This record gives sequence, C-alpha cells and structure tokens, in this order.
Amino acid sequence: MSDAPETTDVEDKRADQDALESRFQATPDIHDSWDASFIVTADVLRDALIALRDEFAYNVLIDITTIDYLSHAQHDGERFAVSYNLKSLSSGDRIRLKVWVSEEEAEIVSVHDVWKNANWLEREAWDQYGVSFIGHPNQKRLLNHIDFKGHPLRKDFPVRKRQELSVNDAMLDELEARLQGKGYAVLEQGSPAGVKA
Repeated sequence: MSDAPETTDVEDKRADQDALESRFQATPDIHDSWDASFIVTADVLRDALIALRDEFAYNVLIDITTIDYLSHAQHDGERFAVSYNLKSLSSGDRIRLKVWVSEEEAEIVSVHDVWKNANWLEREAWDQYGVSFIGHPNQKRLLNHIDFKGHPLRKDFPVRKRQELSVNDAMLDELEARLQGKGYAVLEQGSPAGVKA
C-alpha cells in the first residue's frame, strides 16, 4: 500500500490544466462560462490538441465552432475565434481551446488528420464564416450552395441578400474516393453496380 495521498478528480483536473498552461502558454478564458476554457496561440494549437488527446485523454472532438466578435461590445481583439470543444470519455471532463484569428488572415492549421470528424467541422466553419484551414484535403462548401458568394454567419453578411443558384454539387468526388479506398471500382453511369476492383 502506498503512502502517497490519493488525489481527487478536482486535483487531477487542475494538474492537467496547469500542465496545459505551462507547456503551451495557455491562458484561462475568463469570459467563458465553461469550467476549463483556455486561449492558445495558433502556433501551438495543433501540438496542444494532440497533447490533450494523447496525454490527457481528451479523446473526443465534440465540435469546432467559430465566433465572430465583430459587434461584441466589450471585445477589442481579433475579429474571429475558433473554438475546439473536447471531451474525455474516461473522466467525462470537457475542455475548450480557443484561438484568435484575424479578419485579414482568416486561416488556421487543419486538424483533420488528428480527428476524422474535424474534416467536416472545418469545412462547416469555412463555409459559414470564411476561416480557412491550412492543409485541409477538400475545403469546399458543405452547407451552402457551391455558387454561394460570401459566408452567411459573419455578422456583416447582408441578411436580405439574394443569390441566384444554379447547379447542385452532389459531392461525388468524396463518395468515389471513399468507395475506391474500400476496394470498389467506380464505374461510368449505366455500368453494372457493386463490382469490386
């Protein structure tokens, strides 16, 4: 039996947060109502997210969201923040990392290869807010029409703007790539279906 005192969940959580602050210069987000919400710089974001997944057991990426602070009364920093919401399945704890993104350089590194669901979450953030994800394999419209001009969740997007939209994007490029990756041959229209390569 060990003489070391047992630690509580609160102490373990605080130790994880202290490590995040010291290793990645993360600062607590005092304006956020979450228990554990931190701001990091773009240059350490990817490493911090990987450490949270691999070393601190925050193994689920719940969401990637973008916040437009254009008309926020008490905000005088960068226009956008990209927020990564993570959860630990073993402890049930949640943590949020937020990174500031300027309007002029609205881009940040992609983490699509760290979590598979980041692929679509990043596409949604780009589609709705115009924040680009460097290294994303297929950054194109996800929710809006392929001919849509602008990013409708930006605070300065004209609410009553009307656009003529013509052709739908069937997203066949992604479907075909997935089928080929599973060993299926993608055939021309009219050919027999279900043939394995």
